Amino acid sequence: MRADIYHRAVVGVLVTILAAPILATLLYSLSRHWGATILPDDLSLSWYWQLLHDKAFMAAFGRSMAVCLGALALSALIIVPTAFVVFYRFPRLDKVMSALILIPFAVPPVVTSVGLLNIYADGPFAINGTPWILLGCYFTIALPFMYRAMANSMASMNIRDLMDAAHLLGASTSLAFVKIILPNLSKALMASLFLSFAFLLGDFVFANLLAGSHYETLQVYLYNVRQTSGHFTSAIVMSYFFTALILTWLTARFSK
Repeated sequence: MRADIYHRAVVGVLVTILAAPILATLLYSLSRHWGATILPDDLSLSWYWQLLHDKAFMAAFGRSMAVCLGALALSALIIVPTAFVVFYRFPRLDKVMSALILIPFAVPPVVTSVGLLNIYADGPFAINGTPWILLGCYFTIALPFMYRAMANSMASMNIRDLMDAAHLLGASTSLAFVKIILPNLSKALMASLFLSFAFLLGDFVFANLLAGSHYETLQVYLYNVRQTSGHFTSAIVMSYFFTALILTWLTARFSK
């Protein structure tokens, strides 16, 4: 009984610590004025109403969603078949891939951005300030999350035995991949997609250095309006949080 109370108390303290900043930001975004008093003077949805009627915010939010979803679609189309080929045909290459996916974490984002700016500043691939350079950059960011999730899932399902059984039943390699392997990877794929999306949607360094105001994303927009009003920026932050919360719910729903 005492152990149960202790565990509940620990969980309650952790939840309180994690939820307090979010609740404070939410309350600040709902207040018209918050001065010397502990609680706000007046609660209103005016900041959210202003945010929804801000064309610059809606455009920035749409750009962020477009570039993040595009990068994740590209990552899924390339990484999932690549992981399958590695584990089914060339299992020894998994060690090489495990080393390669650490490169995006080893190189600081500023260094990566400077290198990309030097490569794509001019010439036939002058794509600085466009969403295309963000698509390629975000692909490298999503690569470690997605490949590691796919690798762990494939390593646990004994992929070679499943493919051999499918071949004995007359299925081709491509059909077995679509009908057998992909359904077994659905949970890992959804988890990696959500984790990558949350990371990409919150990116500021790459978006600001590679595209900036030429292709203003949500984080760049938040940086540009940071000095307008604390209530307004809090509403932007909570909009980002609500989007992540909805996507988490959708991920759990589709994973079933």
